[in-house]
Amino acid sequence: MAATPFTAAATSTLESAGVTTLVGTVVNAAGLCHAKTVPLSRMSAFANPGLGASPVWHVFTVDQAGIALGGAIGVVGDQRIRVDVDALRILGDGLAWAPGSFFDQDGAPDPFCSRGALARIEDRLTSAGLTALVGHEMEFVLVGPDGAALPSHLWAQYGLAGVLEFEGFVRDVVDAATVAGVSVEQFHPEYGANQFEISLAPKSPVAAADQLIATRILVARAARKHGFRVSLSPVPFAGSVGSGAHQHFSLRHDGVPLFSGGQGAQGMRPAGEAAVAGVLAGLVEAQALLCGSILSGLRMQPGSWSGASVCWGTENREAAVRFLRGGPGNAHGANVEVKVVDPSANPYLATAAIIGLALDGIERELPLGAEVPVDPGTLTADERNSADIGLLSDDQGAVVAALAGSSLLRGILGDAVVDSVVAVRGYEHEHFADLTPEQLAEKFRLAWSV
Repeated sequence: MAATPFTAAATSTLESAGVTTLVGTVVNAAGLCHAKTVPLSRMSAFANPGLGASPVWHVFTVDQAGIALGGAIGVVGDQRIRVDVDALRILGDGLAWAPGSFFDQDGAPDPFCSRGALARIEDRLTSAGLTALVGHEMEFVLVGPDGAALPSHLWAQYGLAGVLEFEGFVRDVVDAATVAGVSVEQFHPEYGANQFEISLAPKSPVAAADQLIATRILVARAARKHGFRVSLSPVPFAGSVGSGAHQHFSLRHDGVPLFSGGQGAQGMRPAGEAAVAGVLAGLVEAQALLCGSILSGLRMQPGSWSGASVCWGTENREAAVRFLRGGPGNAHGANVEVKVVDPSANPYLATAAIIGLALDGIERELPLGAEVPVDPGTLTADERNSADIGLLSDDQGAVVAALAGSSLLRGILGDAVVDSVVAVRGYEHEHFADLTPEQLAEKFRLAWSV
């Protein structure tokens, strides 16, 4: 991921577009989005050699105060954040944004960098003759500036009233996305009160995660203009509907789709079946990367469409892995949705884990278990045991321990990434596991907001 310098022509183009300021962001192991800002005259330096940042950025914690120090990360040292010029987007009002990656002072990629970890997985795909497309969904809840619940007297699940109540906000988001080149496929009210969902067009793995971060910024800016804030908590209000951050992915080998055109389950080719099997095989160990925050367990419950059951099924919204057939109603072709991901996850690391597990399944030619065609919650205990359908844990301590001991995920992502996630999630469990659901929801409602 070599840095591309700002050329004089590029700077002139930004000046012509009215850009005066660049915000560069990185996402850490706790799913927190951090930023540095420079004027136009300093944009080239932000790209290369980059701006200084302490290694502790990787392990800032969600309580706005803590740092999960230990292992290879301490108070000594300095790194460089370099923005990716090729991914820059103009946000309007003189502001541009670009995603950043961490490097050491000699220019070598930092092993703790989440964007770099996903780039390494994408490189591994390329070496294997594979390409991936990833599509993100963004669920969020509009709240007051202090996190308080907004009125919802007219709200209905997926109801028109939700659009009309917030039509100025909806229009501003769509307009800003158009200016920024963000590909919004749909934007609609969701099940929960004042909850919305945005579906983004699929892109290559790193570009897709970048697009999600850009969308979060656009949505947050629009909400502020209307006096709201955006909660990206997995469970903004205890006992209410949670928010997911589902990820869809498809794979091709030398241009041939792996999830259609074959003789396997639902038309999958052998490598496609193995990819789904790989995701399922590593799901328990990867849970801390996908939905491992102190609040995630409140969402990870059967009957909540969170995918708590470790199984796969076609259009099965209670399965952790949902298969979507290709055809006239699915313009992007057959793909797989991993439902368990929530907004507290670092999207770069979540994608790296999912695609890395899929690749591992292909490399090991893992067999795919039987499809579950019904709500797993309707099965008896014996039926679940017979079909080997487990439940993802709602105990954060167990979730963190599973990742800490995972040689599989350490092999895919590296020790540095795994250790940083274990550190920040372990900190959460140590300090906040004794809080009630109501206290947790209140304390962390805006923790992942931007």
